[in-house]
Amino acid sequence: MSHYDFILAGGGSAGLNLAHALLRSPLRDRSLLIVDQDAKDTNDRTWCSWFTGPHPFEPLLHASWDRIRFSGGGYDAVLPLAPYRYAMLRGIDFYNYSRETFAASPHVTWLQGHIESVGDGNVGAQVTVDGRTFTADWAFDSRWDLHDYTSTTAVAAAGLCSARVGRYHYLQQHFLGWEIVVKTPCFDSQTATLFDLRTPQRDDTGWDGMRFMYILPFSERSALVEFTLFSARLLSQADYEAALRDYIRDVLGVGEFCITAKENGVIPMTDQPFPRRASRYVMRTGTRGGRVKASSGFAFFRTVQDSHAIARSLIAHGHPFDIPVPPRRYRLFDSMLLQILYRRGDLAERVFADLFSKNPLDRLLRFLDEEGSLWENLRLMATVPPLPFMSAWLRLKLFNRI
Repeated sequence: MSHYDFILAGGGSAGLNLAHALLRSPLRDRSLLIVDQDAKDTNDRTWCSWFTGPHPFEPLLHASWDRIRFSGGGYDAVLPLAPYRYAMLRGIDFYNYSRETFAASPHVTWLQGHIESVGDGNVGAQVTVDGRTFTADWAFDSRWDLHDYTSTTAVAAAGLCSARVGRYHYLQQHFLGWEIVVKTPCFDSQTATLFDLRTPQRDDTGWDGMRFMYILPFSERSALVEFTLFSARLLSQADYEAALRDYIRDVLGVGEFCITAKENGVIPMTDQPFPRRASRYVMRTGTRGGRVKASSGFAFFRTVQDSHAIARSLIAHGHPFDIPVPPRRYRLFDSMLLQILYRRGDLAERVFADLFSKNPLDRLLRFLDEEGSLWENLRLMATVPPLPFMSAWLRLKLFNRI
């Protein structure tokens, strides 16, 4: 075939979630082409998220937890998550399940190749893959591209490490994680540690961004231990590894351990708006469509929700663009936090400690999911240090500056 009802340019989380949403809808008999340059045959990433009710891919979950731990700023607590759970979905499990599901559908084609262009054709969308042209009624583009960012020359020159370009923040969530096995049991297999700030917040260069450890235990003797940073610039590989070794030795008290797997990555944290409509017949999704939460880096469940909204729009209106838009106040909240992380990274530990210690956990999670009421949001914002957030608001709204 050269013409499809839908083409998904990108077979990562956004593309595959949208494909599953379409197959689970009345549009399941429409023709669908998924294109990605990778074979998707390795465990290249994991997706973790909190959620209520059953997970949309429940049988695939690698692990889940009913409690979380926060440690930092003088506050150390294990918090029950109910009615939420926190879970890990491995990339390879999602890819294999998707491949098996799509192979059973005669209407789905999965093509490996380099996407050269995505845009409008004479009628509908047009996608070029390794010199071959495919057309569709609608195309959905989830390929992450540095050139989507404002002032791309400056950003590219810095490797997306410039904290501010133009009027938007450009920070990064970057991490290195080791799955380790230890001889002596030291992990609580029922508790995921989202933030452990018992790691130096400054180094010998004077850098003072936010640094923390993130632990997902699989048993009392095995866990993913991840060194994560919210900052404008990356570290050297040796710096990430040294921080992990120091934490495992000095904080966890582990003398000997075996590394069974590694993961690393960089997630953009920006308040730059990303238009969803790339052209008349092309819609941006995933990171390219602004689905990454600017202040946390979480995206998987936002992508799941977005995919079902796209399917509903196609069914009800014949186009994908009638999707809900969250209240504008959440963009302001994200921008204020990014401003504090950029200018006053030394305050990050206190801000997060206040958020976790002075709010019911369900209120905080609804806030991060952009689902809380205005009254709930105001009550939550009243628990953080007022002066830094007031200063951030003045710079952003009154002076229109970063």
